[in-house]
Amino acid sequence: MMKTHNFHIPVMGIGFTIDTPIKVAHLGIDSVISLVDDILIEKLRKMYATNFNQSYQEITENSEDFRAKRISSYLNLVQEIAQHKFKELKDISNGVSESLKQYFDFYPETSSLKQQFNALISKHYDRSELKNFLDENLKMGSIDVNIMTKVDKENIYKKEKLPTIYNDAHAALRGYANSELVSSVIFSAGMNPRLYSYLEEFEDFYPDENVMIKKKIVLKVSDYRSALIQGKFLAKKGLWVSEYRIESGLNCGGHAFATDGYLLGPILAQFRDQREEFIAETAAVLSKALTLKNRQVPEVSLPVKFTAQGGVGTAAEHDFLRKHYKLDSIGWGSPFLLVPEATTVDDETLEKISKAKESDLYLSNISPLGVPFHNLKGNTKDLEKAALIAKNRPGSSCPKKFVALNKELTDTGVCTASRQYQHLRITALEKENLAPEIYQKEYNKIIEKSCTCVGLGTSALIKYNLDTKTEGEGVSICPGPNLAYFSKVINLKEMIGHIYGERNVMDRMDRPNIFVKELGIYVEYLQNKIEEVGNILDAKQHKYLSLFTNNLKEGIGYYKNLFQSNMPEFENSYLKVLLELKKSENILNNLNLERLMV
Repeated sequence: MMKTHNFHIPVMGIGFTIDTPIKVAHLGIDSVISLVDDILIEKLRKMYATNFNQSYQEITENSEDFRAKRISSYLNLVQEIAQHKFKELKDISNGVSESLKQYFDFYPETSSLKQQFNALISKHYDRSELKNFLDENLKMGSIDVNIMTKVDKENIYKKEKLPTIYNDAHAALRGYANSELVSSVIFSAGMNPRLYSYLEEFEDFYPDENVMIKKKIVLKVSDYRSALIQGKFLAKKGLWVSEYRIESGLNCGGHAFATDGYLLGPILAQFRDQREEFIAETAAVLSKALTLKNRQVPEVSLPVKFTAQGGVGTAAEHDFLRKHYKLDSIGWGSPFLLVPEATTVDDETLEKISKAKESDLYLSNISPLGVPFHNLKGNTKDLEKAALIAKNRPGSSCPKKFVALNKELTDTGVCTASRQYQHLRITALEKENLAPEIYQKEYNKIIEKSCTCVGLGTSALIKYNLDTKTEGEGVSICPGPNLAYFSKVINLKEMIGHIYGERNVMDRMDRPNIFVKELGIYVEYLQNKIEEVGNILDAKQHKYLSLFTNNLKEGIGYYKNLFQSNMPEFENSYLKVLLELKKSENILNNLNLERLMV
């Protein structure tokens, strides 16, 4: 079997990669579907069933376990369509199709398989020889899914709380587990022990007698320690993590889970240097657990991948990360938002992001989850929010309630972006008799929250002219800072060629190195944290901010050594990088946290 591409398309938002596998899986490209919004999923299922002449029977909210059933049915349909397109691509009974040529055309010129294919079709080829070659070497891209572990809302039926297995993330997991997919589930947003334990209920997550796992587990992680903790937690249950997807804490799209100042380069170095130790330690735990469960213990080591994503923008960075840190694949997220052949973005939003500059992309506090969230200034969901505030009716009607998790003011969960929550919080705030400037500051914090669980899916509905009566027309989008350097709509061939260094789709020449960009975001994040705590630090705050600062300084030291090693990859940029590192170091040295101590 031929080696697949060494890049993947990560999950983006709720709807931007909702149907990406239908677009690219037959071309051998891995991608990820978000399982947050089963309402959107059901609408897409109806559309695609109609488009591909498949039977469709609506799964209504009156159906038992409707969320899981909607997800299973959609994933099965996506797989059926992708397999159909793949079968057509491989069919050479009427000659070599354009899709088949495209499949190989996406590989770099250095690909031996591409060279073999071109050699086979450049002459009067033997059909059976070509068919055997295709059967042996062509592979579909993986149709993976993403579950945000913390988006696990409890559900109520006839005023009675349903059992935990009907929580949103649990139902999504069950929907995936019951599907026919042979792929991976990617868990993001941290550890959810109860959800992880639920994995034990499904046979497909365990290795079979041939050491094959039908449904693999992938963890999105931001540091070595958390990866090891989660990997061992699952291993104790007899469950193997097949991939650790290491993501930059802040130089990424969507929600940003900042580390305590640990930077991507040093994190990747630790994974590389302790890879064998990491695998051995988790494998030993797995073997013991499988023995206790009276399950077959694999005689050979189960495969595990280490991949990275977040802010990659050039072929040089792609190759360097892969080779220097011994990574199996690199995720390219935000730039693919500009590739309509791969992602689903409505035309108005597509135009906005193609014109976005650095100042238009910022780390916000709009997410109801209370986690920093990358945002685009002027997106239509924020304009919609501002209009409601101007009418003195802040907050969303909360039509979907996927992040109705806050129980601060109510017995059942509500979303902090909802009109209900914001009204209650503002009413309570008014009773505190605060000074006007303090009141305004607290008021702004309340109304800043945006209905992202709706906004991040609406783009797909608008793109396909589907009903938006429930959702409205407002679109949220969450590109990473890297998108500022990609300034036009790109076709799929151009994007893949850019990744492999065969063309350049960036017009700008001032894009900072991936490591420098992340460092700058972290320094700004730290400065904002210091500003938030005010002029006086208590001991706990001082300890945290000092640790954060020292970790950044250690990261700078690592990068200095890395770039001063005069690697060929850096010969045209290392002097500029070292200058930028020095600037960040000077800022950190001038923070002087001691003067703010109580």
